[in-house]
Amino acid sequence: MLLNAPKSHLSVEQAVLTYRDEWIAERGFHRLKGASLSIAPMFVQRDDQITGLINLLSLALRLLTIIEFVVRRQLTVHEVNSLAGLYPEHPKKRTAQPTAERLLRAFSNITLTIIEARGQRFGYVPPLNPLQQEIISLLGLPPDIYSNLVDNSS
Repeated sequence: MLLNAPKSHLSVEQAVLTYRDEWIAERGFHRLKGASLSIAPMFVQRDDQITGLINLLSLALRLLTIIEFVVRRQLTVHEVNSLAGLYPEHPKKRTAQPTAERLLRAFSNITLTIIEARGQRFGYVPPLNPLQQEIISLLGLPPDIYSNLVDNSS
């Protein structure tokens, strides 16, 4: 954002529109400071650990942003332009602007169970519910990406 731009660079309308878009950058900082990524004080002793942590968290922030962007874009393209089931307290509530955190929370019940018996490994993943299947589809991922977890676990 240009804070001290001369009038010749920005019209009043452009300045207002630029200011209104500022929330996008602020939202990223909020995620870094909040529960999503939690760049809170922690026990790190060396500068390279701090640098590594910040790099990892900024990568996670980019991933959250991409997930949101892709799903929201796909929702505008699809006939059904909203998603239901992301709010456990209101299962029928629909949204066209789902957050990455809510999308990922829809997968919080996923488990991969691996049992080793007689030298063989057996894996099990519970079936995806319709909401999880829809999210995977909106992300443009192949439907078998989840079921392949069992195949790749051995």
